[in-house]
Amino acid sequence: MDKITSAKNPTIKALKALSSRKGREAAGRFLVEGEVMLREALNCGLTIHEVLAEEASAALAEALAASGARVSIVPRGLLESVCETKTPQGICASFDLPRPLPLDAAPARIVALDGTQDPGNVGTIWRTADAAGFTGVLFGDGCADPLSPKVQRAAMGSGFRVPFMAAEHLPAALLELKARGWTVLASDLHGADFYSRTDPGDRFVLVIGNEARGISEATRASASQLVKLPMRGGAESLNAAVAAGIMMYELMRE
Repeated sequence: MDKITSAKNPTIKALKALSSRKGREAAGRFLVEGEVMLREALNCGLTIHEVLAEEASAALAEALAASGARVSIVPRGLLESVCETKTPQGICASFDLPRPLPLDAAPARIVALDGTQDPGNVGTIWRTADAAGFTGVLFGDGCADPLSPKVQRAAMGSGFRVPFMAAEHLPAALLELKARGWTVLASDLHGADFYSRTDPGDRFVLVIGNEARGISEATRASASQLVKLPMRGGAESLNAAVAAGIMMYELMRE
């Protein structure tokens, strides 16, 4: 294992570059922080490359070095300069970027995001989809980057387990899925009561919109059904991730 003490080291510079979407796409890699997330990525078969670790994480670092990763021991300050978390958990590593599924390989139960921008919401929806039993996440244009550290931290490993798809034009992708037998349920403030919806069948897409604007007009037009959760109290709406969680669990309960 190497030791790095300079912020000018090429490895440090390369890992710092992964903080941006442009840097991730150029390198074909993304950064995973913390032992738990790192082990999740390995268990899901992602290929590991560079590892930065503090002395306290040397045991895990040695195991990773034995598996072929290039491991460097660094002081706390350098680790903090690479990681996005204010108090990183002693280790981080770069992995090959997971590749999105093509739409023609779409799984049966999908949650689709139409311009959902908050990384915490996106990661939480991904994590909840995994817990509820959904089998794919479809990202439309304008969403938070699914492979950003903030999204993956919020997803807590579910981003490695539940495959994702990407659509430059979400309404067109939804229409394609509809033509192939998926029911498209879109969450909309002007929709019908979610609990009075018709049976979506075995293959369905649940669409969650932008936190402020909701779903787009084109997405609304592509939906099989527009649905909303009843607001029985004084609140006008729910957080996007909370609403998605309620609907995903209810759809899977049936």
